[in-house]
Amino acid sequence: MYWLAKDGDAWDRRHISRFDPRFWTLNFPRPMVGALTTTGSDALACKLVFYRKNDLAGLIWESEDHFDHSLLAYETEKDYRGLVLSFRWQSSNVKALDQVHGPTLTIEGRDSGGMTRSWFVRLWNYASGTPEDAVITLDFDNLDGGFLLPGEADPVYAGDIDRLFLSLVPPDFDGASDGPIEDGGGGFQDVIADVTLTGIQITGARSSLPIGDDYVKPHDLKIANGYDDVFNLTPERVVRNVVQLGYRGLVTHYAGMSHYYSLSWDPGEARFVIDTAKPKLNPATAAWHQDYFSRFAAYDFKVILSLSFELFAADVPFDWQQRTHDGDPALTGWSPPSSLIAPTNLDALTYIRDVYLALADLQQGLGYDPVFQIGEPWWWYQLSGEPEPCFYDTTTEARYLSETGQPVPARHISIFETPDTVQQAYLDWLGDKLGEATLWLRDELKAVHAGAKVTLLFFTPQVLNAAAPMLKTVNMPVDQWSFPAFDFLQIEDYDHVVEGNWAAHEKGLDQVAVELGYGPADSQYFAGFNLLPETLFVWANIDRSISDGLARQYDEILVWAYPQVSRDGFVYFRLKEDDVNGFHEVRFPTDIAFGSSGGPEFSTNVIETASGFESRNINWSEARARYDAGSGLRSEEDVALLLSFFRARQGRAFGFRFKDWSDFKSSLPAAAPSALDQTIGTGDGVTARFPLTKTYTSGGEATVRPIHKPVIGSVNIALDGIEQAAGWLLDNITGEVVFDVPPGSGVSITAGFEFDVPVRFLNDTLDISLETFRAGQAPSIGLVELKL
Repeated sequence: MYWLAKDGDAWDRRHISRFDPRFWTLNFPRPMVGALTTTGSDALACKLVFYRKNDLAGLIWESEDHFDHSLLAYETEKDYRGLVLSFRWQSSNVKALDQVHGPTLTIEGRDSGGMTRSWFVRLWNYASGTPEDAVITLDFDNLDGGFLLPGEADPVYAGDIDRLFLSLVPPDFDGASDGPIEDGGGGFQDVIADVTLTGIQITGARSSLPIGDDYVKPHDLKIANGYDDVFNLTPERVVRNVVQLGYRGLVTHYAGMSHYYSLSWDPGEARFVIDTAKPKLNPATAAWHQDYFSRFAAYDFKVILSLSFELFAADVPFDWQQRTHDGDPALTGWSPPSSLIAPTNLDALTYIRDVYLALADLQQGLGYDPVFQIGEPWWWYQLSGEPEPCFYDTTTEARYLSETGQPVPARHISIFETPDTVQQAYLDWLGDKLGEATLWLRDELKAVHAGAKVTLLFFTPQVLNAAAPMLKTVNMPVDQWSFPAFDFLQIEDYDHVVEGNWAAHEKGLDQVAVELGYGPADSQYFAGFNLLPETLFVWANIDRSISDGLARQYDEILVWAYPQVSRDGFVYFRLKEDDVNGFHEVRFPTDIAFGSSGGPEFSTNVIETASGFESRNINWSEARARYDAGSGLRSEEDVALLLSFFRARQGRAFGFRFKDWSDFKSSLPAAAPSALDQTIGTGDGVTARFPLTKTYTSGGEATVRPIHKPVIGSVNIALDGIEQAAGWLLDNITGEVVFDVPPGSGVSITAGFEFDVPVRFLNDTLDISLETFRAGQAPSIGLVELKL
């Protein structure tokens, strides 16, 4: 189950010092990169890579917390009056404190009259020391903007501040030039810079801030994250949120597609391009990830290293890109877009391999072998306009001619076209090349890290598109990917989940399991994600997909992704008494059950006043059944059977099915179940999954009972009164009917069935004496219904 917490919902709070290093952010425009890490309780460090003369990074303090989960955010406080902030500033390769365009504190807020405005505070005016090593003291009650003081003084009003922005620029910054930084000899030279703030101190009446400090009970759901979404935050801040929201043991980390690489200026192309001769991780990315991995390791997390074939389109080498029939590069729907490398391009694959290995090098000494995820490897198609397949880059076409002796056949313009025999041969070859590329990556990684595990992330909605079968041909090379090609398989289908297309969801997951052969123990499932803050209803679908993943007994279930979890206040918790793994799909011996006693139980608080009136509070909206199986024992053979059953369930450890002979079918006791017995829903043209229910009516009142454990083979379904022999399937684990095609709007859906009750033993001990049993005294053996 889940909850979307809102501001003010935190129930446990403590205080932090305002300007706590963990809660600063660092932001900058592409192509430059930077990283912010905490080096102590009063210290932070910035690692910067400047590429252009006018690159500008901002070290930012927000008065309102925009990045932490609602249960963990600090309270908004915009009044800085009475505060004094001091810290030691040390820098290298940034514009020095005493220079024009040197580090400037931009204060954004409102003046005493409520008018929006900004002040520009030159830090050198408040520094004591050298231009690269100084103690800076900022008294917010006596703070002036302006370059030269007192002549240009612009007094700051500190009573209504939104944020503080401390500018960091390269030494050649002039505020005008957009060109690349030069090395003095006519070539390009990036600038690696460092800035540290240590001994951060804040004094005054408002020097501390209340902050949410809740700890969600640890659960089994795991989390996925992406560097491109959190590069501006400190790793310590991210890890704090993950741990205190109850996630444990495992996090999948997507290294992204737009921030990790090193660039150089290409004068011929007049753009910055990924430079494979430089370190595969730029210095800022390496610093951030080193801190990120070590902080997760301190909490015994294993971080799965994820990369995909996706790179930021503006920076990727042109000859790496997949291309359409007319040479257009493959582009995703992001803004600005990313592109996809061709699986046939060995230079591109080698680069991806080296990035994996560079990330793994940062995990050395953390106590576990690396785990690599090959993320969504595929041949792309354009998402805008005509859905053109991107199968026709120069490298791919040349390899096809070289390997087969045949020219590339007539190019496809749409993924919906039907290929002829020659085109099909090319599509089959493309699928083989994708399979070979992923297995090459697997083998290359394991050659360096013998103990490593390698997984592949498979996205069902884009690959298993029935209207475009060529996508499956090129993107699901069954021969290469079938179990045990990878140590385990990761699967995601968030398009289906977001749309609530449960029929496609079921079909896709089932198809992958059947065709690739990875069982639940060898599979992990990604549930989610919610891209936009205005579509909070998607979390209900995500929660449902999590429950389905539990029912399927996947080895791990992950929610994607951390930024959306924090933004929307998603909290996951388990209210169910039994884990799916704690339920055995076996039935209690029916002969013993026939003689058992028991039935439904409610919980109601009754308060009787002195005058005789009563106040009744209903605690349970649904009944919970209790049974005594002891009265069903008729022979010593029954006792032996019960003992075996009890031991196999390990007492209360595992639930099981129980046939309640007094109430086990959808119809009246004397009638056989019929497809018209119970109305379980009305079609809307979208929903394909409907839970079985039984309605009890008396005196004009009706109670609906969920049926979680239908008897296999007993279920019959009708649409508008017409029984359906096909077109649907039953999930007998959850008690839901799943239609191949969602029933149309207004269509009445009815069902007939038999069902069992999910129960467990009431106690962990079984007290049976054969002597008293033979004397006719039945033991008490309690069973209690499980709420699923």
